[in-house]
Amino acid sequence: MRLDLHSEMILEEYQAKLPVFEQLKTVVLEQLRRCLDENNIVVSGLEARVKTEKSLSGKLELKGYKYHTLDDITDILGARIITFYSDEVDLISALVEKLFDIDWENSVDKRKMLETDRFGYLSLHYVCRIPEALYKDPNMPELNQIRFELQMRSTLQHVWANMYHDMGYKSEVEIPVEYQRNMSRLAGMLELADEQFSRIRREINDYRRNVQSLVASGNFNEVPLNGDTFRSYLELKPFHRLAEKIASINQAELYEDSLMLYYGVFYLLGMKTIGDIERLKNEYKDEAFQLASLQLAGTGLDIVAYSVALQNLCIVAVLKQGFGKAGLKRLFSLIYGENSYNAQRAQRVYEQAQKINLIP
Repeated sequence: MRLDLHSEMILEEYQAKLPVFEQLKTVVLEQLRRCLDENNIVVSGLEARVKTEKSLSGKLELKGYKYHTLDDITDILGARIITFYSDEVDLISALVEKLFDIDWENSVDKRKMLETDRFGYLSLHYVCRIPEALYKDPNMPELNQIRFELQMRSTLQHVWANMYHDMGYKSEVEIPVEYQRNMSRLAGMLELADEQFSRIRREINDYRRNVQSLVASGNFNEVPLNGDTFRSYLELKPFHRLAEKIASINQAELYEDSLMLYYGVFYLLGMKTIGDIERLKNEYKDEAFQLASLQLAGTGLDIVAYSVALQNLCIVAVLKQGFGKAGLKRLFSLIYGENSYNAQRAQRVYEQAQKINLIP
């Protein structure tokens, strides 16, 4: 590449400051990760790159006349946050505005630049600096002076941009006319999909909040049994009292394990509402305790799983409903997975249940 003297000087300045840009990249990524973690935001991607010498040389060859110094080139360091949903871009941008100093004059929201019959990068671009209050290195004061670009867009917007890049086009106006219509249609489909994903996510979140409210109210008969309602129900620790009573048999310590896999068990038992589980608990808690007493007697166990209460409730329910050893084997397969020991477990538990007259 042939550069004029002015551009050569900018390139030399870039070469001298390259270690600073690399350190700036590290700091920017660290601060963004911390911010996202503190706000419990999961993103599809977080990345940054320092422009290569070859890339910068190409830019200077084309429009080096626009830049007085290296500081005028704001994309030497470029960072990108890729969200799962388009409506998360605004949420994250609000956090970024609190985190960094924003150069509003040079920042641009390309999402607002599109005409109704055009398409392009639907992304938000901020030009930023790191404020000293956020991070300061006395040995590298340039870190607080250099501007960098931060791009925020959704996963589907990122897919669209990568498609453009892969085809070698910088903008829609470069696409041959015969392909523009199909590209426009595809862009519209992606934009609609982006909006629908965000809408569905909002509706699911609203549904989950309603479920949590309904479960917390105690109107269990009105709550259909599904993964969300069962998870909310478990947050109430409905089996804790029985588990503590069982642990007291050996004065044992309780350790909490997951009960979510029992959702499939209740489905097997034909339960339709959270109220059905409540009735099972209240009806069979005494027999479940009796069975646990027989199982733990003389074992000397000093640690008992929290799930023992629910497991024994399910064992009693399986036997009371007449499913016998076959039902117990199926139950253990759901709990422990398919293995050769489930038949032995079923036989042993069946014999224990016979001793306390649990078999109808």
